[in-house]
Amino acid sequence: MDLLSRINAAYDSSSEEDQAKPQQQLSLETILPPIDIAPDVDTKALELHRQALELSRFETTNQVITKQNHLNGVVEQIHINPAKFHEQFHNFENFGHALNPSDNSHSALVFSNHVEKVDTEANVEGGAGKSRKAYRKELKRTRLAAGDAASGDFQGPWAIYEGMEQFKAQQAELTEDQKELMSRFEEMRKARLEEHKKKDKEEGAAEEIHKATTIFHGTASLEGKGFTDAPSYLRQKEHACFIPKKWMHTFVGHNKGVQKIEFFPKVGHLMLSASHDGTVKIWDVLTHKRCLRTYMGHTKAVRDICFSNDGRRFLSAGFDKVIQLWDTETGKVIRSFTNRKTPFCVKFHPSDDRQNIFLAGCANKKIIQYDTNTSEIVQQYEEHLGSINTLTFIENGRRFVSTADDKKIYLWEFGIPVVAKHISEPDMQAIPAATMHPNGKYFAGQSMDNKIVIYDCKGNFKMNRKKKFMGHVNSGYACGLDFSPDGQFLASGDAEGRMWFWNWKSCKNLRTMKVHEGVCIDVKWHPIEASKVATCGWDGTIKLWD
Repeated sequence: MDLLSRINAAYDSSSEEDQAKPQQQLSLETILPPIDIAPDVDTKALELHRQALELSRFETTNQVITKQNHLNGVVEQIHINPAKFHEQFHNFENFGHALNPSDNSHSALVFSNHVEKVDTEANVEGGAGKSRKAYRKELKRTRLAAGDAASGDFQGPWAIYEGMEQFKAQQAELTEDQKELMSRFEEMRKARLEEHKKKDKEEGAAEEIHKATTIFHGTASLEGKGFTDAPSYLRQKEHACFIPKKWMHTFVGHNKGVQKIEFFPKVGHLMLSASHDGTVKIWDVLTHKRCLRTYMGHTKAVRDICFSNDGRRFLSAGFDKVIQLWDTETGKVIRSFTNRKTPFCVKFHPSDDRQNIFLAGCANKKIIQYDTNTSEIVQQYEEHLGSINTLTFIENGRRFVSTADDKKIYLWEFGIPVVAKHISEPDMQAIPAATMHPNGKYFAGQSMDNKIVIYDCKGNFKMNRKKKFMGHVNSGYACGLDFSPDGQFLASGDAEGRMWFWNWKSCKNLRTMKVHEGVCIDVKWHPIEASKVATCGWDGTIKLWD
C-alpha cells in the first residue's frame, strides 16, 4: 500500500469524536510507523571489515614473485634519481660494488661476482673493488716509455701499455684486388698533385714572362719636349663654370667599353682612359684630339687608373690581379704589384712628399698600402666585410675614407690600421663611386638606391641630410660623379646613358643630356676649361661636351 492510500484509510477509520474536535490536527506519528533514526551498530564487525580491506591491499612476497611482469620474471619498480643511478651503475661495472636501492638506510652494498674492467682484490671479504685513483696509478705504471722527442722512436701520447703489442702490430690483410685498387688510387692522387703543381708553375711563369708593351701614335717631340709637358699658357686659376650644352668630339679607339677616364692633373691637356679590352690610352684633348699612346700591360679588363700629382706616372689596376706603375711619357712599366687578389681601386697619396705611397682596395676586403720604391706592402687595413669600392683622401692626406660592398663607410687615420669612424645605418646602401668637393669640406658618394649622399668632412663626419641629389638611375652600376672646379655644379652619369647636372646649393636638377648608348659609367669636369665635361660609356666611346 502506498503512502496516499494509507493516509486515506486513516481518515476513514477515525471516530466521530475525533471528527467533532476540529482543533486537533493529525500528526505523522499517527499515520506512519515509528522510525529509529540512530540504530545501534556493531563496531566490532566494522573493525574486522576494515582490517580485511587493509590486508587486501598488500600481498606477501611469495604472491609478488608468482606474478610475472617481465619476459624473464619479475622486475621490481623502484624510483631513483637518474644521476644517482648512473653513478651506482658505473661503480658496479668498474669497481664491483654499488649501494643497495632497496635499503632505505643507503649503507648496504651489493657486490658483483665478476668485474671485467677492474678486478677485485683477492683475500678481501666481500670482494670490494679498487678505487679509481689506485687503478689509474697501476695502469700508468704499465705504460711504455714515450721515447726521446728528438729521435725517430718518439711515441708521445700514442705510447701503448704492456700486453698490447699484438694490437699495435696487427694489420689488416688486403686481397690482391684491394691492393691493386689502392695502388691505382695512389697513382691517380700523385698525377693530380703533379698536374696542380704544373699549372701553378705555368701561371707563375706566365706572370713573370708577360711583359708590358706600348705603342706611340704621335710624332717625335720638338725641342726635347714630350707630350706630357703642358703648354706654357695653360695655368690653373679660379674661374666660374657653366653647364655644357653641346657635343664637341668623340674619341674612338677602344674595342670594348670604357670604364674610367681622368684628366691630366692641374691643366687637363691630356686625358687617360681605361677600357675593358685590357688597354689604357692617353688622348690629346687640347689640339688634335687623337690617341697619343696605348699602354698594353694587362691581360684582362682595367678597373681603375690614377695619375700622380705631376702626371709623370700613373697606376692601372686590372682584373688580372696586377697593379702596374707606368711612366706616362715612355710607356714603360716601372714596377708591378700584386697580392693575388683583384684590385678594385687605387689612389696615390695627395702629398707631394709621399708620392711613393699608394693605396689599393682589393676583393679580399683589405686595403693594401704599397711603397713604390721597394715594391713592398707597408701597411694593411682590415675591417671591411666586403670588397673595397672607393678610397678618398681628406684633410690633405691625413685621413682617408673607404667604402665597400658591406654598405659601410670607414674613416681611417693614414698609417694607423684602426677605424677612427664607423658609419653604418639600416637604410644605407653600398657606395661604388665617390668624390670630394673642391673646398674639401664635403664627401659625395653614389648610393645604390638612386641617390647621391653627402657627408661633412669637418668635425665628426656626419651625413648632411639637407643635401640629396636624386632623379638619375644608377642602381647596379658604379656610375662616376664629379664636381665642377668652382664647386657650383655636380655631374653624374646613370645606367640609361644620360648625364645629370645639379645645383650644389639648391640640389635642383638643372640639365639632363643623353650622351651614350648604354651605361654612362664615368664623368669628369675639365680642370681649366669653364664648361668642358668628358664622359665615357660601355659603348666604347669617350665624348667631350662644351
